[in-house]
Amino acid sequence: MAAAELPDPADLADPRRSTDPAAAGILITSRPLDEYCGLFGLTRARLAALPGPLLDCPGGASGLAAEARGLGCRVIAADPAYARPGPEVAAAARAARASMAAAMAARPELYPRPRHRPYDRYLRSWDRACRLFTADAAAHPQQYVAAELPRLPFTDGTFALTLSGYLLFAYPERFGPARQVAALTELVRVTAPDGEVRVHPLHDGRGRRCPHLDALRHALGERRISSEIDCFPRPGDGLTRRVLVLRAADHRRRRDQER
Repeated sequence: MAAAELPDPADLADPRRSTDPAAAGILITSRPLDEYCGLFGLTRARLAALPGPLLDCPGGASGLAAEARGLGCRVIAADPAYARPGPEVAAAARAARASMAAAMAARPELYPRPRHRPYDRYLRSWDRACRLFTADAAAHPQQYVAAELPRLPFTDGTFALTLSGYLLFAYPERFGPARQVAALTELVRVTAPDGEVRVHPLHDGRGRRCPHLDALRHALGERRISSEIDCFPRPGDGLTRRVLVLRAADHRRRRDQER
């Protein structure tokens, strides 16, 4: 599919408008550090070795910033939900936890990892992450920035690594193709030239893969952003997890020349 086949960018109308995630039907989740590592193909050692800060966008009510600090890694979390007081964000996360529990029970085929059954055992890790978030956001509010894609209030090349989970492809009704391109371009802009952006999942909440991913990657290439799909076994069941990895194209060329 050619990039020209992407729909008209009308879905980018008024991108500066901040939207309450709950009002937009977006779940505010509370994932712990180890789940981030499993989702994005990372390790604690890699996070500890980062030469600069990490951006988590959207950060939700995760425990990433609090837990990664123990590794010596600084995390900035960005989410429009942070315009609200921390306890309200935590309350929204608890509501999302209840929604996830119901969804897992209703659609078990979308959540196949046997070690996560019963699912309440898995979701208890979210409870702990939510408590870490609540305490950390109160103690370090400067690390939680109220901001919404596709416009972020950070200077170019600020972050050594940028993670974006369960947003851009998970909610296609909120992020149409043109808005996805704009958001991904913005994530690359705020990431260091020798860093990378990692995005997961590449499907929506019903498990349907993005139908225009090739066209989207072509459009990113026209903006001098290289892309690849990193595939690795999913912990627990060995099924394949797919992560979209983005880098500044010039850095990708230099890296390939050094090999």
